[in-house]
Amino acid sequence: MRVGRTYTRHFDLETKQHELLGLDLGEGAPRRALVLGLVLYALWTGPLLLLFGFPTKITFTAYFLPPLIITVYGTQRSRLVERRWNITRWSIGVRYLVLGHRPVINGGRRAATRSEWLPRRARWAGKFELLADSPLGPLVERWLGDEEAVPAGAGAPIRLAARPRLYGPDAVVKAHGRKAVQQHQRGKS
Repeated sequence: MRVGRTYTRHFDLETKQHELLGLDLGEGAPRRALVLGLVLYALWTGPLLLLFGFPTKITFTAYFLPPLIITVYGTQRSRLVERRWNITRWSIGVRYLVLGHRPVINGGRRAATRSEWLPRRARWAGKFELLADSPLGPLVERWLGDEEAVPAGAGAPIRLAARPRLYGPDAVVKAHGRKAVQQHQRGKS
């Protein structure tokens, strides 16, 4: 099997913000990280303001620190998948645990039926024992549902054995000549 490598990371150019509200940022902060931090801050602080009002000296840390930590660690490159940020990996992991894995069948031509999804209990298998021992154990047990048999896979993967053929200009002219003759014969009849 051949392995292809992509070296596009060298072309991963990122715009930086060097000044913000008259404050010099030196080498500059990545703009995508700043936008993500602004969105996270709005999503975190908005509900807190509605529920608890403006922060005091004591609660200011709870308003400001969680979005900052998520932004700083979330915008770093993942060690497992170099092309992704950590926040992308975290989001995919949470989505898998909550929604599950929906298999792609025949290149997306057919949607997976409910029986082809992985059940919730199978997805949470490694974390279930820890959650069952917690005070929320009965609630987690009910949420995960009954013990189900994990459905068997659809079968072995399909191997494609496509063989590309290269045709030179002489073969193209020959094929075009056959097509022209066929069209001419159709026109006579």
